[in-house]
Amino acid sequence: MPGKTPDFEKTLEELEAIVARLEAGELSLEESLQAFERGVALTRSCQKALEAAEQKVEKLLSETGTTVPFEPDAQADD
Repeated sequence: MPGKTPDFEKTLEELEAIVARLEAGELSLEESLQAFERGVALTRSCQKALEAAEQKVEKLLSETGTTVPFEPDAQADD
């Protein structure tokens, strides 16, 4: 699935743009609600992509006999 990373990055960029527009406060109520709804859908899409990547890493590690539980870095707030 090499083509999934650019889709994830594109989705994340769109989500960041939506957040910026919402934070700017220049949207009407209706536009804000539409942007929020789109943001929720994008967040779910990103979460699914991350879960799939986590499962793939765990599978690859198990195939090599290495077992390392996946724990997100708590300080990765970049």
